[in-house]
Amino acid sequence: MLFSSIVFLFTFLPAVLVLYYLLPERFHNPVLLLASLIFYAWGEPVYIFLMLLSILFNYFSGLDIARNLTDRRLAKRSLIFNIVVNIAILGFFKYEGFVLDSLNAVLPVHITYHPLALPIGISFYTFQILSYIIDVYRGNVKVQKNILNFALYVTMFPQLIAGPIVQYADVERQLRERKESLTKFGYGAWFFVIGLAKKVLLANTIGSIYENIAAMDGMSVVTAWLGCLAYTFQIYFDFSGYSDMAVGLGKMFGFEFMQNFNYPYISKSVTEFWRRWHISLGSWFREYVYIPL
Repeated sequence: MLFSSIVFLFTFLPAVLVLYYLLPERFHNPVLLLASLIFYAWGEPVYIFLMLLSILFNYFSGLDIARNLTDRRLAKRSLIFNIVVNIAILGFFKYEGFVLDSLNAVLPVHITYHPLALPIGISFYTFQILSYIIDVYRGNVKVQKNILNFALYVTMFPQLIAGPIVQYADVERQLRERKESLTKFGYGAWFFVIGLAKKVLLANTIGSIYENIAAMDGMSVVTAWLGCLAYTFQIYFDFSGYSDMAVGLGKMFGFEFMQNFNYPYISKSVTEFWRRWHISLGSWFREYVYIPL
């Protein structure tokens, strides 16, 4: 279910908002969790079970690591096991076809397989889970004992498909308590409309220009450059639009998510471009990969 689809805009989102604001505050997280599971199952009815298994595994893994923090050796062993399992699942779905095709190219026998569809959002929720597990091990956050709150953190539909990647430390308190207001809701709706315009009016329109140029058998230099520019702006407005819609939806439900794009094409260097493009992904790699290494 795409944010720009008629079903989402005129059926799913209004129904969730009505339920969310009509029910007492103690039901807000369960409503969002149920809505997120329905949202994911709408596009991935089979892979919802993979997500649920991942939630259970990582919930109990976090408890195990927190319980063993007094013995760093046991805690580190649990951490490594958790990371290996999560990365193995992600790697299997992303590279299964590539690995088997490579083996078929060099082996004398042919390995037959059925290509598996990549579960929607698996990279995003895997990275989010790892941020939680690693921060529990580091002692930066307290282990989440409420499985419903943990499941909501993993499945939250506003940023499930295209980010931004939300680190657990940034929303730990918001999962317990957050303030909704008419002003915040209005800002959220504004962000959502801006993102929707980027996606529908700009990304889709520019994308059709690129597709027409890419389908040409022969083209001039000017046309080729136009195609390159069209592709460049299409992917920016697509990613940026979805991120703005996610930030807006978060505000509408009382959450604050980080900005994910900051005018990357005005960057004066590759380093600056990396800091401005998919900021949440860059922050995640800096915090959990680059600095530890």
